[in-house]
Amino acid sequence: MKTPDILVALKPVIDIFEKLSIPYYIGGSIASSIYGMARATMDVDIVADMDTRHIPALKQHLENDYYMDEDMIKEAILNKSSFNLIHLETVLKIDVFIYKDDPYQRNAIQRKVKDTLEENSDTTFYFSSPEDIIINKLIWYKMGGEVSDRQWLDVIGVIKVQGESLDKSYLKDWSQKLQILELMNKAFNESGIKLQ
Repeated sequence: MKTPDILVALKPVIDIFEKLSIPYYIGGSIASSIYGMARATMDVDIVADMDTRHIPALKQHLENDYYMDEDMIKEAILNKSSFNLIHLETVLKIDVFIYKDDPYQRNAIQRKVKDTLEENSDTTFYFSSPEDIIINKLIWYKMGGEVSDRQWLDVIGVIKVQGESLDKSYLKDWSQKLQILELMNKAFNESGIKLQ
């Protein structure tokens, strides 16, 4: 999936989020490609603090260009799970994960960073911070039985590219609280960068 296609599929969704004042950030492989090693992806992951009252405006704004299931969106919001939108022109899938109001997620959404998908673009979006990309990818890696090379390589890529600019005390603190400290240490060791 090329960056222009991602932009075409993503911008209308982010525009309506911003119009409705829905806090969000882009995570997953899109964010890890920006702050780490670029890789091909077929979907976009967004964390959004949505409410059921947002559904009518979302539907009105997006239904002509996206496949969307209103009931699935409502269910996802009520269960704090996820739903997807499929951009009909590019067939790009956008997975929207409903924000969970827990201490870690509160930190992650406050630490989001504004950036562009392309270097010479004026279009900016909120992305997960590099530290939170690492934490979230390690959580997914652990949940998946620690077998996903893709997740692991994304983590290594962000650590190697960001290097000493990473907030290591934040990474240590939250990886301890979220019980991924062993994986965090392993990832830093493999990257050739000291976590301590």
